[in-house]
Amino acid sequence: MRKKIVAGNWKMNCLLEEGQKLTSEIVHMIKDEPTAGVTVVLNPPYVHLQAVGRLLAGVDQLFLGGQNCSDKASGAYTGEISAAMLASFGASYVIIGHSERREYFNETNELLTEKTKQALSNGLHPIFCCGEPLEIRESGSHEAYVKDQLTASLFGFTEEELKKIVIAYEPIWAIGTGKTASSDQAQEMHAAIRNHLAGKYGETVAHEISILYGGSCKPDNAKEIFSKPDVDGGLIGGASLKSRDFVDIVKSF
Repeated sequence: MRKKIVAGNWKMNCLLEEGQKLTSEIVHMIKDEPTAGVTVVLNPPYVHLQAVGRLLAGVDQLFLGGQNCSDKASGAYTGEISAAMLASFGASYVIIGHSERREYFNETNELLTEKTKQALSNGLHPIFCCGEPLEIRESGSHEAYVKDQLTASLFGFTEEELKKIVIAYEPIWAIGTGKTASSDQAQEMHAAIRNHLAGKYGETVAHEISILYGGSCKPDNAKEIFSKPDVDGGLIGGASLKSRDFVDIVKSF
């Protein structure tokens, strides 16, 4: 049975007090409301890791994650955060290759391979992001584009390593563009990703890997999206900053 995961990516939002309040609200809701069987990951900015981690302690289904890590283990890299540092704060997950990192910071597929290696070597589960921009979707080459991302970054890992990686599909064209990705479009791409993994690693391995949807998932569409057979949860952006919305998404399973 594949793990069901809902991960909240706060991005560059929340001051200290705001982050603590948001986390506390989520913790209490998760404790009080039926969400059994869903792994919930909070990915706050680095400066919140310790405070958020303390609030998550003792809640079995809640986990701490980072939004990014360096491709280097340590050294003279001012401003960078290593995977080992994330692990030392109690993080279990880290987002790798988010579309914003690829676009704004020019992160390449090769760089993301090194970041994934760092995450795995420090016991973290990478949430590896892939997805196509609008012009690729409109050209009809979106499946090939996403498959190329996965091949370039992940196909050098062993089966055992791949099983520790979570895939997050982001239809970049449906985020902030006014266009909407349907649940059927999400399923189509998730199935294509799983089939691509199966072609390299076999059906058994491919069907053990959780694939999350990262395209403007909200309380009013999460249930339909999560009902699709190859959608195993969501990487949630804006809605993760509202405790009620976020927990309602978790409960959509």
